[in-house]
Amino acid sequence: MHWRLFCQCAEAREIIFYYEGYFSQTIIAAVADAVKLRTEHVGAANTTRRKLFSSFIEMTQNIIHYSVDAYNTHNGDNFNNEIRHGSICISTEAGRYYLHCANPVNVDVAEQLQSKLAHLRSLTIDDIKRAYKESLRAETSEDSKGAGLGLLTVARDASEPLEFDFVPIAGSQNKFFCLKATI
Repeated sequence: MHWRLFCQCAEAREIIFYYEGYFSQTIIAAVADAVKLRTEHVGAANTTRRKLFSSFIEMTQNIIHYSVDAYNTHNGDNFNNEIRHGSICISTEAGRYYLHCANPVNVDVAEQLQSKLAHLRSLTIDDIKRAYKESLRAETSEDSKGAGLGLLTVARDASEPLEFDFVPIAGSQNKFFCLKATI
């Protein structure tokens, strides 16, 4: 009975995909296949599927890079196989697709993300595309966890400015980071 109720709720909200738990590169690869199949199944256009998929990958990578909720495992010769906790959801309504991701981040990361996202919201789509191309050509700093393309990719693929929030976590200096992209 509970399974049917869950399915009815997911269908009513037009949930295409939802995952909450630990993320690793292996989990992302497996889940990415499911996302590809689900977006094909719901009839998303090729361009929309590409944007959903690239934004999905970038959002899950941000969870792996920035979530403070980490779990270390021992996997063969790799003694530091870290996985991070977060959630991601893809839904649709009236022909639009929405990606939501959330994970806890430390206060310093929250401030950096807030600054980057506020800046992105102030840019036009042409500015975002230009910044993306410039980031591709720029050298990556040694302490960077990527080329700085993740949020630019999501902003470039989105049809509206990215929405975000940082919610204080009770009893902690960390904040809960929520990001929404409309495709």
